[in-house]
Amino acid sequence: MSAIAVARPAWRRAPLLMAAILLAWGLAIGAELTGQAQWVHHHRLVVDGVTVWASLALFLVAWQVHIAAMMLPTTLPMVDLFHRVAAGQRHPGLARISFLGGYLAIWTLFGIAALLGNALLGQASQHWPWLLQRPEWLAGAVLVLAGAFQFSSLKERCLDKCRQPRSFLLNHYRQGMTGGFALGVRHGAFCLGCCWALMLVMFVVGIANLAWMAPLAALMLVEKVTRHGRRIVRPTGAVLILAGLLVMAGPAWLPTLVPMHAMH
Repeated sequence: MSAIAVARPAWRRAPLLMAAILLAWGLAIGAELTGQAQWVHHHRLVVDGVTVWASLALFLVAWQVHIAAMMLPTTLPMVDLFHRVAAGQRHPGLARISFLGGYLAIWTLFGIAALLGNALLGQASQHWPWLLQRPEWLAGAVLVLAGAFQFSSLKERCLDKCRQPRSFLLNHYRQGMTGGFALGVRHGAFCLGCCWALMLVMFVVGIANLAWMAPLAALMLVEKVTRHGRRIVRPTGAVLILAGLLVMAGPAWLPTLVPMHAMH
């Protein structure tokens, strides 16, 4: 049975998860259409006129919306299997919450690390005027990195774990809240292992930038849960590398491939 077939009943058995995914996409689309995208584009450590801690809180909220929209759909096969297996536990609801908590914890830590890295680059650019004058170099480099990672053995190994939720659950399942959390962390780590480079692109183009968010979300979903996902991994990598090289070649490509507001 394909992973996509396993995912279908998960939409029915996890209505709260489904609602969270739809709400996240609704917020992203609504913010874009109403001109309020800045509230979900918090990819900077400090937002103008807002304290550091308030900026971090705003980022964490925006990041959770981002993860709910882009990553939760890709983990539905595992969610569905864990939902059924955990039904025999003493407190199945708590185990399921713990599993999702572990998964989200991994992606939240990645988001914070990427945010801090972005802030450090911003500080470094104050001492490297050439970097301020050539934002397309950084944008292009991230796109090339994301494309190159599509060809890596690490990407393929992590994808294999995500594509075989039954085998993964058989090898690592433990009962209780601690077991659920540990499983969520482990699953999140493999999910991060195959998708981190694509998600890093969002820090360049702007978190919740729909022009990039939708195709990247679709790409990760197809890669992880469809039978023919392997066929698109490397061609997509080639496209990303080409896009990165075009951006690095000249600012004329920047507004088209990477919106200018995302680079400020």
